[in-house]
Amino acid sequence: MLSAQDRPLVGEGYDNRPIGVFDSGYGGLTVARELQRRLPEESIVYFGDSARCPYGPRDQAEVDRFVQQICTWLLGQDVKMIVIACNTATAAGLSHAQRVFDVPVVGVVEPGARAAAHTTINRRVGVIATKGTVDSNAYSEAIRHIDAGITVFSTATPRFVEIAEMGLKLADGPIEDYLSGAAKVYIRPEFEEIAREYLEPLRRCEIDTLVLGCTHYPLLKALIGGVVGRPVTLVSSAEETAWDVAHILRRRRSFAEPGNVPAAAFFTTGADTAEFRRFGGRVLSRPMDVVEHVDLPELVVS
Repeated sequence: MLSAQDRPLVGEGYDNRPIGVFDSGYGGLTVARELQRRLPEESIVYFGDSARCPYGPRDQAEVDRFVQQICTWLLGQDVKMIVIACNTATAAGLSHAQRVFDVPVVGVVEPGARAAAHTTINRRVGVIATKGTVDSNAYSEAIRHIDAGITVFSTATPRFVEIAEMGLKLADGPIEDYLSGAAKVYIRPEFEEIAREYLEPLRRCEIDTLVLGCTHYPLLKALIGGVVGRPVTLVSSAEETAWDVAHILRRRRSFAEPGNVPAAAFFTTGADTAEFRRFGGRVLSRPMDVVEHVDLPELVVS
């Protein structure tokens, strides 16, 4: 919910157009979920590029082209701002999109980096993300830009995406649904072994803050937190990005009108819209009524 300082002032203008949010698949729905929680009167158009998922192993220039294409599509839906709810896409295409498009375009790296820099006490921060995000050094540079004295330890953890999506599938049965609890992700014992293999080196680096540098990873917060232990604060870029969106809307006097009945529209390039709707509903903790398939034209490399 909006805090007092985030609410629009009397006499300010309003803008009931939706916020555009996109990701390579399901992960960005964690950002959409936080936006719905923080800004309940705002409408959302969500685009999941499942046909080209995952972005992590792809070349950055290719991902940048995807970003510009999807932003163009979202502007065709008359959105008032765009959230790149994917760390790999943010690292590859945010600055380009901000130069090209007239609406505000925000990513998930800077909000997470800022929160980590302000949270750490011993100035030793860990970052877990896809290979593309880690190779870009986006988090390391963003964190050190805020505080050059912070040491950043980054580790690629690509199987966490697979685990999160597999956990959503496993949580479909009644027993698994009960066991998965509030996280809506069923964790197998072998998932914990993978998590320990990834995270033990970071624990040995004595980090006190860990950035969940992929929007899938908040789905695994219980698993990750259980491995790194309570002394380590987990930073979710999804939560921090929702705060940033609220601040931008306030500064631009662009909140939806009080009492506005929000709409949520979901689109995917994937062929199986029923699967997207089922898994997406688990991430959002509410049903997705309709998911529409979208075909984007194949990009030609010049």
